[in-house]
Amino acid sequence: MSKLILLDNSKVKTLLKTRAAETKFGEHLCLLSKLTNIYDDIKDLDVDFVIFGIPEDIGVFANHGNTGTSNSWNATIKALLNIQSNRYTRPKKVLILGHLDYSASLKKLKELDQSSKKDVNKARKIVAKIDKDVTHIVHQIVKAGKIPIIIGGGHNNAYGNIKGTALAKGKAINVINLDAHTDFRKEEGRHSGNGFSYAYTEGFLNKYFIFGLHENYTSENIFETLDKVKHIKYNSFEALNVRKELKFKLELQRALEHINTQSYGIEIDCDAIENISSSAMTPSGFSVNKVREFIHFFAKQPNACYLHICEAAPHNGNDASIGKLISFLITDFIRAKSM
Repeated sequence: MSKLILLDNSKVKTLLKTRAAETKFGEHLCLLSKLTNIYDDIKDLDVDFVIFGIPEDIGVFANHGNTGTSNSWNATIKALLNIQSNRYTRPKKVLILGHLDYSASLKKLKELDQSSKKDVNKARKIVAKIDKDVTHIVHQIVKAGKIPIIIGGGHNNAYGNIKGTALAKGKAINVINLDAHTDFRKEEGRHSGNGFSYAYTEGFLNKYFIFGLHENYTSENIFETLDKVKHIKYNSFEALNVRKELKFKLELQRALEHINTQSYGIEIDCDAIENISSSAMTPSGFSVNKVREFIHFFAKQPNACYLHICEAAPHNGNDASIGKLISFLITDFIRAKSM
């Protein structure tokens, strides 16, 4: 696969910060030394989880959003490799595959004008190409019996996650999405705001639950659409945390009852986390600890089949903090799935 850059030992060694009497996650995880065919290369490996990154913000640009999500993979890998290796982190069950390289497309993106409809359409065509790459790699991982953990990038990549998983399983899947937005906008060319609507229309997404929708940033047209589609359910952040009409744990259970009829993916949009640098950073959102609890709850179920963390956008020197956050979410998922 031409866009996939493997994470190799030499790169890991440059990022590791070893200390006496300690062993780090990056010293014990699995890497591929060469790539022939993803399915064949990983199916017999004694690992459960395959992590890869999609460092791009082309889908965010194509949705008229703030770029920067292309930086989260590097921040994540630096932090993740340097957490402790112990009975709770289980690095020997993890393969870090590497990342999809869109550096050439990102250079072209700098020449595009977001106020130009023609330029935005160019970006949307690039997103459609990224969809094919993400679909392929996720399909191969799931087909090989492993669980993908995908680090974005924009939320446009939910489409490839859903389609790739559905193709590997031979039927549509369900999704739980912790998000301030539905990303169920009209099919107007691919971008970060319509990955779920495309997946649903094309038959790869069956049941969908949006957890923590922001009422101020959801159009009436979208609410009307959600109310018409019986396979979609949601709650709002305001109903949960401002008006206190809904209880967090009861809503976790209600969402699970909706999606747990078959395999489901877990989507985490960092736009929903309070004061975290993201493409649409919010001063009012879920705490990091609530998000960690959310991931643990859904990951521990047998039907949970992938994790996608997206829309984080490190800036102004906060890469280490963002990397640490995403590493917490990754390891929470791994621990819950390993229970």
